[in-house]
Amino acid sequence: MKISLKIWRQENAKATGQMRPYAVDCTPDMSFLEMLDVLNEQLIEKGESPVSFDHDCREGICGSCAMVINGMPHGPRKGTTACQLHMRSFTDGDEISIEPWRAEAFPVIKDLVVDRSSFDRIQQAGGYVSVNTGSAPDANALPIGKDAADEAFDYAACIGCGACVAACPNASAMLFTSAKVAHLALLPQGQVERRDRVRKMVAAMEAEGFGACTNHGECSASCPKEISVDAIAMLNREVMRAAFSAR
Repeated sequence: MKISLKIWRQENAKATGQMRPYAVDCTPDMSFLEMLDVLNEQLIEKGESPVSFDHDCREGICGSCAMVINGMPHGPRKGTTACQLHMRSFTDGDEISIEPWRAEAFPVIKDLVVDRSSFDRIQQAGGYVSVNTGSAPDANALPIGKDAADEAFDYAACIGCGACVAACPNASAMLFTSAKVAHLALLPQGQVERRDRVRKMVAAMEAEGFGACTNHGECSASCPKEISVDAIAMLNREVMRAAFSAR
């Protein structure tokens, strides 16, 4: 397969970036990141600077491979991260544009790499539970209903990639924040900090400069773990409860 690429190149956070054209030969069985590896090998052989992009596990669970492919976060396949996207999703002769996440709270570091540490600060603001140190508690000591356990697990599947922010026209982080709040609010271990958690995490989200949610639904549609917008509804309920709480 011969693929034409237009890739965002930006030397650093202060530099002016631009789309640059490249061409690469690849096979349909290559993953998208393997295709970029081939391109970078070609660039290095020519003495040119390779394209910087973020990656780690390449198994669709770390959330590092943040890039917009042909205008869609992580590319055209639903429920798929960029590292799990394969070139068989494209055809010979295609032109593919690749850009970084676009959000004020995700400043570009270089090329396709953005700083997503704002997500870490939201998580650190309240996304934890209080536990006593010592031996592990018995597995049956805290019974959890199956419906609650299943729903909590669905929200806990969030990998913090930021696709929801990249897809949202407002660059809102509501889906990420709500998933982190919701999965702990559903579990008995999360009850101690429940009210404080939602106050602190929402305040941190707003302080980072993310936009407001206006119910476009693009966040859920682009989420590689297909987290439902029901999480946002739950977050709104948690905010209301916390606002009227005596604590």
